Formats: sequence, structure tokens, C-alpha cells
Amino acid sequence: MSTSVYSINKGINRPIEFKGLKAQYIWWLGGGLLALLILFAILYICCVNTFLCLFIIVGLATLLFMQVYKMSRKYGEHGMMKTLARRSVPRVVKSYSRKTFIELAKKVTDISCG
Repeated sequence: MSTSVYSINKGINRPIEFKGLKAQYIWWLGGGLLALLILFAILYICCVNTFLCLFIIVGLATLLFMQVYKMSRKYGEHGMMKTLARRSVPRVVKSYSRKTFIELAKKVTDISCG
């Protein structure tokens, strides 16, 4: 019997996870950190005190980490996308005319007869 040289990847079809962050939240955190880096550069170029810059950036970074980890725990891998999709579905569809339903009934009749 020969042994295989290749190892089996047992993580196939599983979501990407990094230190508790799942899927798209890794991108959210990376984008937020990039925005904070740009903010620090702008504040530094505007001659704001360095310690004040660091205090602001560290505070905002802490809030960013807390918020992203909170969303990751609350919504999971696909939950946030499902929540946003659910919000875009209208609660009520109002129709002030029967014309739409009459035309729909004609199409259904034509399809079933033909």
C-alpha cells in the first residue's frame, strides 16, 4: 500500500475565520483600520499634537474592534446580509387598480391553455 503525498484539507466549505471574526467581518475590520490610518495621517499633517492623535486613534480603534466583534457574534457568517435583505422587503404592497391582477390572470390562463 502506498501512502498519499497530499494532505486532505478538512476545512473545505467552511467559512473563513480569524480570531473569532467570521467571513465579511474580517474585511470590515481591515477597512476600518485602513480608515483610521488615513485619519491619523491627516491629523498628523494638520499639526495636531501627536499624543492627542494617538489618543483619538486608539479610542476609535477600540470602538471599531468592539463593534465588529459584536456584529460577528450577533449575526454570524450570513446573518447581517439576511437582516439587511429582510429590511428591504416591503411590509405592504398597495394596489389601487385591479388591472395588474386581471392581466396576471389572463397570462396564467394563456399559459395553462397553451
